[in-house]
Amino acid sequence: MRLHLLLLLALCGAGTAAAALSYSLRGNWSICNGNGSLELPGAVPGCVHSALFQQGLIQDSYYRFNDLNYRWVSLDNWTYSKEFKIPFEISKWQKVNLILEGVDTVSKILFNEVTIGETDNMFNRYSFDITNVVRDVNSIELRFQSAVLYAAQQSKAHTRYQVPPDCPPLVQKGECHVNFVRKEQCSFSWDWGPSFPTQGIWKDVRIEAYNICHLNYFTFSPLYDKSAQEWNLEIESAFDVVSSKPVGGQVIVAIPKLQTQQTYNIELQPGKRIVELFVNISKNITVETWWPHGHGNQTGYNMTILFELDGGLNIEKSAKVYFRTVELVEEPIKGSPGLSFYFKINGFPIFLKGSNWIPADSFQDRVTSELLRLLLQSVVDANMNTLRVWGGGIYERDEFYELCDELGIMVWQDFMFACALYPTDQGFLDSVRAEVAYQIKRLKSHPSVIIWSGNNENEEALMMNWYHISFTDRPIYIKDYVTLYVKNIRELVLAGDKSRPFITSSPTNGAETVAEGWVSQNPNSNYFGDVHFYDYISDCWNWKVFPKARFASEYGYQSWPSFSTLEKVSSTEDWSFNSKFSLHRQHHEGGNKQMLYQAGLHFKLPQSTDPLRTFKDTIYLTQVMQAQCVKTETEFYRRSRSEIVDQQGHTMGALYWQLNDIWQAPSWASLEYGGKWKMLHYFAQNFFAPLLPVGFENENTFYIYGVSDLHSDYLMTLTVRVHTWSSLEPVCSRVTEHFVMKGGEAVCLYEEPVSELLRRCGNCTRESCVVSFYLSADHELLSPTNYHFLSSLKEAVGLCKAQITAIISQQDDIFVFDLETTAVAPFVWLDVGSIPGRFSDNGFLMTEKTRTILFYPWEPTSKNELEQSFHVTSLTDIY
Repeated sequence: MRLHLLLLLALCGAGTAAAALSYSLRGNWSICNGNGSLELPGAVPGCVHSALFQQGLIQDSYYRFNDLNYRWVSLDNWTYSKEFKIPFEISKWQKVNLILEGVDTVSKILFNEVTIGETDNMFNRYSFDITNVVRDVNSIELRFQSAVLYAAQQSKAHTRYQVPPDCPPLVQKGECHVNFVRKEQCSFSWDWGPSFPTQGIWKDVRIEAYNICHLNYFTFSPLYDKSAQEWNLEIESAFDVVSSKPVGGQVIVAIPKLQTQQTYNIELQPGKRIVELFVNISKNITVETWWPHGHGNQTGYNMTILFELDGGLNIEKSAKVYFRTVELVEEPIKGSPGLSFYFKINGFPIFLKGSNWIPADSFQDRVTSELLRLLLQSVVDANMNTLRVWGGGIYERDEFYELCDELGIMVWQDFMFACALYPTDQGFLDSVRAEVAYQIKRLKSHPSVIIWSGNNENEEALMMNWYHISFTDRPIYIKDYVTLYVKNIRELVLAGDKSRPFITSSPTNGAETVAEGWVSQNPNSNYFGDVHFYDYISDCWNWKVFPKARFASEYGYQSWPSFSTLEKVSSTEDWSFNSKFSLHRQHHEGGNKQMLYQAGLHFKLPQSTDPLRTFKDTIYLTQVMQAQCVKTETEFYRRSRSEIVDQQGHTMGALYWQLNDIWQAPSWASLEYGGKWKMLHYFAQNFFAPLLPVGFENENTFYIYGVSDLHSDYLMTLTVRVHTWSSLEPVCSRVTEHFVMKGGEAVCLYEEPVSELLRRCGNCTRESCVVSFYLSADHELLSPTNYHFLSSLKEAVGLCKAQITAIISQQDDIFVFDLETTAVAPFVWLDVGSIPGRFSDNGFLMTEKTRTILFYPWEPTSKNELEQSFHVTSLTDIY
């Protein structure tokens, strides 16, 4: 047997006591189902589905219709068990605890056949005292109850009134009453994901033994004192003192690079004790602050905290400390009713650019460190600075937040409540309070986390009456809402974290919601807070359909993932847009029809006589449509940051829905399952660029705005070119006079009636020409080249089939694609199948004969493999 023995705190010289010993129970366990007919080995951390797959008892759960075929797994009651010998002498330790970092979800725990406790919350950390039952040789059992059956029982027991919704829409093929169990809410299904309500031990499990006292946790918050103009650090440490006498000693806190070392005397009384330390950083020391990606460095400082206690007991912890301030600014705006809603980081107003994060897999044991880094690196590679960790998923693992700290990704952190009303009986509230208190302690030291939000869309669900509650019953539900999110969650946040703001919901009206008694009549107002906006019927090329709101925290359009992604979980009979598989995989009501409708507004739909070719072309066209729609909407939000029009504007955030996929299916994501970039993600790289020209029309006049997220002003010019669809040479080009583009603003740089532009450029027509434009200084490109279509591309005149070839060469670990085209080609898509990696650009408008694109592989590959897998498509191929 492999020993997982860790000396948590090293022996520190003669006569020094070991603070604690920890023995991990990770590794092989036994799993059996409810009636004992199925027994198999399983890994911890892990879940039943993964164990069944690893033993060859089921196929990949994502293959074809297996989300339905394997529903039985979630409806059974499984037991995890293990026998083990502890490799140290138990009798020498005063206290022994069983620590469970994450149990999914409802279980009874037996240790040496003695019931020591129960779990009912996937998001909580559990600690059970086993001092009186532990032996040298031990057995442990976790007897799980199906979360689906438990949720149904809890709902049935709530007899006073219904707590909607009972079940998800039928198209989601999900399970019911998820709001009655503290578990990943989307595991019962969502409109982009399957139903896999897992069971298992999904995080670490271990035994801890200690004498005298034990450090249960420590957390900290850097705080800036504006009046004194200096930084301070609040450190909170929690001890379990098992000595019968007080334990004295001293604490030494050291941050060497800040020339800071401070010593404190402490005395710990027996029992559970909290030690709070206040560390002052001298104002004579320059502290480098943590900045979001694109705004500065992510400087952190190594800190050690050493407890030298009676009896030679030394406890030492180390951590990375980052210094930054965050402020949510809600103040009157001249020329507009309502209040602003934007974030200042270190006193600087920052436009939040990014997306919404969902769990990267239904089965968390399949989410590797490599996948997490790949996904988060893709965030900053697309010029994003923010992710909203959405409230229907999970509080992510420590590594996620550490990577966000490192990469400069701001995190809008929802608490895990979404699209539902929730019960408020005492048992439920007690579980939630433990969950929230634990997550605050765990996450508050991360500079990346800039705001807590109570839930996803529950204020809107209540006040817009999604669940058809009678007017006379609404006060009951409002009372429950306030009880849960204000009197419990908000109370815990305010007590546990002074370093960042809290809002009750998203969308919400912020300060106005508070003024209206914690629920607003219209939580999606353009004049307050944040909005969620979806419209699949209006023409997404028409910017006037979008809300000129203060902050857009959700918006988006669906597309299908690439054929190479779908191919892995489907068979040949599935490869058509109207196949049983395609309909089954679509969990959003009418989603496939909505995609084709929106695409059909501006593009000709595929007409090939080859069914497989039609399927691939349709996938491609849905990605074109999604990318162009989200581009138009995002650029509208970015150019609205500095203006008030018709009393609306000052938009300071754009987080599209959604970043990543949980499985291989149509969704709003820009990253496919596994991390492959959709066309939308390549577009995001451009429309989130720190300096961007944005073109649009209003009343037949063409405008170009300059948008800058930079901290400095720049002297630059704008170049505007017009091409005909039939020629690779521009028909006209205009360069503006030099102007100063102010940092942190969006301003109009160019306007011209469309009729004059067409006349000036060789008798162009709307249908025969396209406009491109970019910002530069001293002939150096400062922005991406953007474009504006003067008509729908299905009406384009002069487009002809482009023959695009590529010569591939290698430079170190990067591959160079030298492209050449015979004609102007819109939405050029380079694809290398399943070879992991990304291009420097993709989905682009090719108006010049040659172009060089780089490919960055994520795994070792060869030029030969790329040449065999390479395929290029443009819009002209399906016309």
